[in-house]
Amino acid sequence: MQDMPVMTFRCPPLPFLVDARRRTYGAGEEHPGRIDLGWFELLYVRRGRLRIREAQRLWTAEAGQALLLPPGAARWSGGACAEETEVELVHFQSSGAWEETAAGSEPGLLGDHYTHAIRLPRLIEAREAEDAFVRLAAAAADAGPDGFWLRQQRFGELLRALEAAGRPALPEAAARAVAEQAAAYMKRRWLEPASNAELAEALGFHAVYIARCMVEVYGCTPQQYLQFYRLDQAKLLLLSTDWPIAEVAEACGFRQLPHFTRLFAAHAGLPPLRFRKRFTAEPPRHE
Repeated sequence: MQDMPVMTFRCPPLPFLVDARRRTYGAGEEHPGRIDLGWFELLYVRRGRLRIREAQRLWTAEAGQALLLPPGAARWSGGACAEETEVELVHFQSSGAWEETAAGSEPGLLGDHYTHAIRLPRLIEAREAEDAFVRLAAAAADAGPDGFWLRQQRFGELLRALEAAGRPALPEAAARAVAEQAAAYMKRRWLEPASNAELAEALGFHAVYIARCMVEVYGCTPQQYLQFYRLDQAKLLLLSTDWPIAEVAEACGFRQLPHFTRLFAAHAGLPPLRFRKRFTAEPPRHE
């Protein structure tokens, strides 16, 4: 659908499960109206049809579709079920950043090489994720000592399945596929010189098109992405080793120390040595 709004969750932290259960509505029954629930509501219709109304929109979820409802907004029944309707009902919450964007709008939340932006259309063709809903429902009924961990694991699997199912419907689906290939290529070869021409040859796309896809999905060009990745690797080495700054720079692909220092300061807000000292603990002095 061209006018489909999209929900974006930047992770980590991952959204977490609150509750999952199966609900069957008989013909003539309807989904209850709610406001300020405080959690997201995910409704997957296994059979039948469910209608939900929000202030500006009437949603109709057919069999095989999943409808995502954000917290806070009022929603109520869009009409009684015409036939028996079976629904997987999932409540979840997110302590991380999330947003809803209108169809065609640029997302404000983007992933990078350490974070991931889960993007889900509000209405998803989710038949391929049905097994994940079934496994989650079974885990939700587990009252054993490891039930909590199993439920969260199954919920994570469901999010992954829904992301895959919803990806073709996203307006940037083609660009995202190219950008993710480019990012993976850069991370595999982050210690080697990687020109735009080599990247284009490896992926089979024009370098300008790859750069445009990277900017759309990650907010940076391939070379900027590679540079940010190297600088973050330098952060890790500064915090986990006592190597000299020049050695850290060389280990992360920077051949000139002044160039590395300038880039690192712009990226981290502090020069490398001051960045390390900020997190260095001195042993207590005993008199």
